[in-house]
Amino acid sequence: MNIIFLSSSNGILCSIGLCRKRHYLALLLGVGLLAGVFGYGGYRLAKNDATPDLPTEVAEWKQALHDQREELEQLKQESQATIEALSSRLGLMQAHVNRIDALGQKLIQMAKIDKGEFDFSRMPAVGGPESQPQGDLSESELRAAIDRLSASLEDRENQLTVLESLLMNRNLQAEVQPRGRPIVTGWLSSYYGMRTHPISGKREMHKGIDFASKLGKPVVAVAKGVVTFAGEKSGYGKVVDIKHGNGITTRYAHNSKLLVSVGDTVEKGFQIAEVGTSGRSTGPHVHFEVLKNGRQVNPIKFIRASR
Repeated sequence: MNIIFLSSSNGILCSIGLCRKRHYLALLLGVGLLAGVFGYGGYRLAKNDATPDLPTEVAEWKQALHDQREELEQLKQESQATIEALSSRLGLMQAHVNRIDALGQKLIQMAKIDKGEFDFSRMPAVGGPESQPQGDLSESELRAAIDRLSASLEDRENQLTVLESLLMNRNLQAEVQPRGRPIVTGWLSSYYGMRTHPISGKREMHKGIDFASKLGKPVVAVAKGVVTFAGEKSGYGKVVDIKHGNGITTRYAHNSKLLVSVGDTVEKGFQIAEVGTSGRSTGPHVHFEVLKNGRQVNPIKFIRASR
């Protein structure tokens, strides 16, 4: 068997004779070697084509992971900011609650309410039947609930402040309202109104009430006020005048000794003088007057008001 080759350059015919077994073996080896070369080249080519895709996918995965980490960090920061904002609001609300508790305790004392009825140091008693849970509140719902509660607390605090002011005014009025007797020991010896004067024997208007007592015994203020006069007055002897507000002044006359000066602030029951017999007097006593806008009025209602 001969294999003929035709040269493309000069048209010369060539032939290879395969008349022997070794010729066939050499041909098979050549073909096999050629097939191996082509096969290995295809494998390398396929490997080179597939390899470039792998780094691209890895890069995409790394970028996605980086993006997720940044998103997670942002969520953490937003959550922390939300927690700090809510904590700040809760702190302000707690301050309102503390002020309301303090106001409540003060009002209880001012109004003389039983502490067992309103105890601001304990949580109020509450209760109710068990019900199905309605689910957790969202952040917006929680913020809205906190806003409503904060507004309610501020409103209650304002109301309690107004109530405190009213109670303080009421208590102040009670403190400056004359009540009781101007002496510690003694008795009522002469009423307000027309009487026969014990010295002149003539009928005349007695513009106060007399309280007989022992010489040197305490003379006390019947209400809180400011001393506007402390000295001698014709017919009155040694006198103390105390102004209490609302146009009311009390007068204490015929004292033996004065213990206060003009401008002094005195409380109810504070000793201002000692019982005496100065001025026009038949014996140790206190001449007590109540003046309303400069005019004497009957003190008996103020004296009886303490009973």
